[in-house]
Amino acid sequence: MIKSHELKRRDMYLNKLIGFQDTEPVKVVTGIRRCGKSSLLKLMIAHLKETGISKAQIVEMNFESHEFKYMTSDGIYDYVKSRVLTDKRMYLFFDELQRIDAWEDAINSFRVDFDCDIYITGSNAYLLSSEYSTYLSGRCVEIKILPLSFPEFLYFHGFLIKETEGIFGRKRRQVFDKDNNPYDIKEVFAAYMQFGGMPGIADVGLDQEKALSLLEGIYSTVVIRDILERERRRGQKQITDFVLLRKIVLYLADNIGSNISASSIGNTLVNEGLLEEGKRKNAPSVHTVQSYVNALLESYIFYDIKRFDIKGKEFLRTLGKYYIVDIGLRNFLLGFRNRDSGHALENIVYLELLRRGYDVAIGKIDNTEIDFIANKVDKKIYIQVTESMLSEDVRRRELAPLQKIRDNYRKLVLSLETGLDTSYEGIESVNVIDWLLSE
Repeated sequence: MIKSHELKRRDMYLNKLIGFQDTEPVKVVTGIRRCGKSSLLKLMIAHLKETGISKAQIVEMNFESHEFKYMTSDGIYDYVKSRVLTDKRMYLFFDELQRIDAWEDAINSFRVDFDCDIYITGSNAYLLSSEYSTYLSGRCVEIKILPLSFPEFLYFHGFLIKETEGIFGRKRRQVFDKDNNPYDIKEVFAAYMQFGGMPGIADVGLDQEKALSLLEGIYSTVVIRDILERERRRGQKQITDFVLLRKIVLYLADNIGSNISASSIGNTLVNEGLLEEGKRKNAPSVHTVQSYVNALLESYIFYDIKRFDIKGKEFLRTLGKYYIVDIGLRNFLLGFRNRDSGHALENIVYLELLRRGYDVAIGKIDNTEIDFIANKVDKKIYIQVTESMLSEDVRRRELAPLQKIRDNYRKLVLSLETGLDTSYEGIESVNVIDWLLSE
């Protein structure tokens, strides 16, 4: 088991922060609670010290701490001002800053008054909503942090991949734990699909009961504390029914990768008797459901994805899809059992595309659908995700939409069972585990 005090590196995010070090923009690290934002700040602080920055040049404030619980914007300013070295560049770190009213006033004052480099974390998209971003006048850069990727999961849990050679010289990957016990790569990937990528799981080990307890704490904090806090800061009372909120969470978690609208959510809750007695007669309004869904999106528990008409070259307003931030969190909500593993695999691929910096949409071509169109600068990939390509019927279904696309961008089918062929008319059939480990 990995000890909780060990700080595990997350170089993908740390390198982004280092890349922006000593530049004017405020560095804003966002993501769901407990996904590693605080640890990333600690990694950045360790980097600064390793490169010669003194401890006196670094000011840290974590607003989850009781020490700063009742701090005001003016209090933050006074606290930092009393520690500023006038002849040195200062490095200011503010963790979970969205808890402080008018925080943006203090941040802007630091930028004007001191020679400093500023780093912020926040667990709610409201931190960077249009209402607040105007205060920073575009002088901020957002670094979005997600739960662990599959390679990070291996690293955090102490697994090491080694390539071994089979009897016919064919290379294969094997995974070994810290005691050098071997595991099949598919077995470890199954654990990733069960437990998910919340970094805290590595502290308790792959124990279902302990993992449930940890995930329950994350869910309670996100849904109750963050969403209530968001409403309070906005001075609104839109999210008042937490029974309804939980039902919407469960519905979205159970329907990841499915076409959904706000009206279909409300109608389904009523038709399937998922609302409490007395609330079943009338479906919640589309506006109400959308408000609750928006709150979940802003707390980074779900991500929405739009549909793009490939032939018409436009985004469609109809039925989008939702994916959950962590597949382990979904298993906590719905029960640890093998359910809908095809959509769960799709969810993992979607999050990995986000990690790799792609803009992602669902593709529509004629009456067929492509799971993902991933765009990045001059790069585009069309992707289908399925558990297995062994069946002729599945191959036909997954390949048909890709075969309709006439451009020369890369086309992939990602699966756990690729079949014997590695290519169909230029469409690549790639093992999803190999793809996850490829970057």
